[in-house]
Amino acid sequence: MGKDDILLKVDGLVKHFELSQGFWGRKAVVQAVDDVSFHICQGETLGLVGESGCGKTTVGRTVIKLYEPTAGAIVFDGRDITGLKEKEMRSLRKRMQIIFQDPYASLNARMTVGDIISEPLIIHSLARGPKLREQAVKLLQKVGLSPNYINRYPHEFSSGQRQRIGIARALAVNPDFIVCDEPISALDVSIQAQVVNLLEDLQQEMGLTYLFITHDLSMVKHISKRIGVMYLGKLVELAESSELYQRPLHPYTRALLSAIPVPDPDAAAQKQRVILKGDLPSPINPPAGCRFRTRCQFARDICSRSNPEMIQVGLKHMVACHIVINRLTDRFFNK
Repeated sequence: MGKDDILLKVDGLVKHFELSQGFWGRKAVVQAVDDVSFHICQGETLGLVGESGCGKTTVGRTVIKLYEPTAGAIVFDGRDITGLKEKEMRSLRKRMQIIFQDPYASLNARMTVGDIISEPLIIHSLARGPKLREQAVKLLQKVGLSPNYINRYPHEFSSGQRQRIGIARALAVNPDFIVCDEPISALDVSIQAQVVNLLEDLQQEMGLTYLFITHDLSMVKHISKRIGVMYLGKLVELAESSELYQRPLHPYTRALLSAIPVPDPDAAAQKQRVILKGDLPSPINPPAGCRFRTRCQFARDICSRSNPEMIQVGLKHMVACHIVINRLTDRFFNK
């Protein structure tokens, strides 16, 4: 795809949060996202994976301006929206939506399903009167729910049904881009595949573009064209899905992939498990140099001295690792 196909471009995104610590209220800075860059093409799904606390959700909320970025640039459909104020962002909200992780907390318990789905239409003056109910009914049907549910309340539904209601609400304004913030992590395993299939069907039907945030590497492979791996606020690897699974380069990516359960006991017994040592460092005081070095079995002196840059090591494959940069991948990773 060419440059004209890029819907969202993120360059050097930084998001820090200030905290007060201790009795005297000393200021501390949480470096939630630090110098993250990527792009998403029209109609594409970019998966963003990593363990809890790595900054995935912060990236998703910052690119649609629910959080104001500390630094960096966010370009949506050729327009730099980084410094836009809320009033200026209002017209763009119709094109950028989010599906939240928790279907219990993200729906107003005091509103009926019809009111929840209709609210974005009212806010953006897209429908009124009888047309509101007509649109709500169509949206319920689009996500596989009965129109008879329109006057019911969220507590009357299962978690999977609530997530479908959340999806219907996101679709109400006919967006171009949706941040899917761990949309299946709170669902039963039996329901997860149904919701992922629904998202794929809607993408085909409506030409949607997704940023799919998750920690489930076994599921993200099926919905994402490309996958980015985050660790402690940094993007450490970015590649097409098939390439990432077949040829992971960063030691953190290799550890994540090795943790995916294998249903075949014989294959599982032969699978080499990569166990990470230590705990995830604090984003308040991250390690100098490469942030992964404190848990990496291949770490060298250079890893503590300088932060590795993302470099292209293959067709559409980028990685931030000094070992790869120095062309020592095979020597260290395949002992």
